[in-house]
Amino acid sequence: MKILALETSARAVSAAVVEDGRLLACGYQDTGLTHSRTLMPIVEGILKNTELTMADMDAVAVAAGPGSFTGIRIGVAAAKGLAFAADKPAVGVSTLEAMARNVAHVPGLVICAMDARRQQIYNALFEADADGQLTRLTPDRAIGLSELADELRQDTRPKLLVGDGARLCRDYLEEAGISCRLAPPHLLLQNAASVGFAAEQAAREGHLGSAQDLQPVYLRPVQAKKLAERQN
Repeated sequence: MKILALETSARAVSAAVVEDGRLLACGYQDTGLTHSRTLMPIVEGILKNTELTMADMDAVAVAAGPGSFTGIRIGVAAAKGLAFAADKPAVGVSTLEAMARNVAHVPGLVICAMDARRQQIYNALFEADADGQLTRLTPDRAIGLSELADELRQDTRPKLLVGDGARLCRDYLEEAGISCRLAPPHLLLQNAASVGFAAEQAAREGHLGSAQDLQPVYLRPVQAKKLAERQN
């Protein structure tokens, strides 16, 4: 199946088309421009360059959170609009699970990290095996760096960090005496291709839904509501 995937959870924005575990096309931009200006031109560009249309897609996927409140809202709204207009199913996937798929082929403990400010990160832990399979060990959560360090202190598995908060997390953990390493630069950050691959797994498990049901996922809903009220 062909899936159009969107990733707008942080500073960069990307869109991709994946099919049966294969990346067909991907567009990425990290220029500081707002996602509301950059996302749809990227989508239009990859569809044009692959000579595909929304009619060729079997589903639309989006990183539904956690992440930047504004970014997540833009991505989810775009996914809903694209899916609704083309009468396609839609699926929101965990931003953290999607980024873990960047390094699913590296056995060990995958530490997903996004900077949530206030000495906290959005985090989830996964175990990757030699076959490229991921096992979720924690729910998505907002957790203090000190609390995460306490949790990992006795864990002897190789530790690999991914996400836009990976460097912040690495520095703190190493100061706490916990050995870990960053994913390679081309695998470090969120990207739409991994969102698409996570959506393929969701589809295999029967989790595709309708555009109407697609909703953002905020780990700090009160702050998200306050931000939305200021922007309206």
